[in-house]
Amino acid sequence: MSDSNTYVPPKVWTWDAENGGEWAKTNRPVAGATHEATLPRGKHPLQLYSMGTPNGQKVTILLEELLALGEQGAEYDAHLIRISQGEQFSSGFVEVNPNSKIPALLDVETGSRVFESGAILLYLAEKFGRFLPTDAAARTEVLNWLFWLQGSAPYLGGGFGHFYAYAPEKFEYPINRFTMEVKRQMDVLDRELAVHRYLGGDEYSIADMATWPWYGNLVLGEAYGAGEFLQVESYKHLLRWAKEILDRPAVKRGRKVNRTWGELSEQLHERHDASDFELRTQDKLAPRNAG
Repeated sequence: MSDSNTYVPPKVWTWDAENGGEWAKTNRPVAGATHEATLPRGKHPLQLYSMGTPNGQKVTILLEELLALGEQGAEYDAHLIRISQGEQFSSGFVEVNPNSKIPALLDVETGSRVFESGAILLYLAEKFGRFLPTDAAARTEVLNWLFWLQGSAPYLGGGFGHFYAYAPEKFEYPINRFTMEVKRQMDVLDRELAVHRYLGGDEYSIADMATWPWYGNLVLGEAYGAGEFLQVESYKHLLRWAKEILDRPAVKRGRKVNRTWGELSEQLHERHDASDFELRTQDKLAPRNAG
């Protein structure tokens, strides 16, 4: 390796609030609220508090897919949580998700709070009886891939993505280590998708909705600017799957919700009604405040 590392861990770790790169001002070693703020509440039973990151896209894609099937009970309000501004540490958000991570869902009808993106997908799939097989073997296979994603994506985002794209300094060892793992994961997916149309079988499911925002966006060039570096074109079955899912109208809608970057045509900061996708007024696109 070309990089030398002279860092020696101290006997007792102490927090340096300025040492953390782009997210230094929001990352911290303690839980709980940093400020008092009440979460907004819309008109629908399902209240989503999120941002259009891959984890956020999972849930809005599923909700849009449910609505496309005529499940009117899946109507939802999607409130933007600006994680770069620390809104996930408000007292209201912490009440819904004590872990202060997006997305978080409040089902007003049942009084249930649901946090962790995989748990939200499972909750909604079971609530509406959609996108999760009822046959025990088929259901288990879909859940295999759902939980595979929940365990694997942190290596892509918090591992590869952080050290390749966001870390304040570039070091060979962590980039090599996480690149190797991400390429192994893409090979796992590519091999599965060589024999099945979708993850877990031949039916589209929450396993695909969970995985596409991470690995679909990656191979389609929408994540970290690392397509050439990772040689994504070599994963032809994964690419076929990624393109097929992107062609779904509900996916095109869901990936826009709570998104605040990129082309304006790909952003819908908040979603409170289906017409918001057409009536994209400035207040639905502009930040609530400039700070």
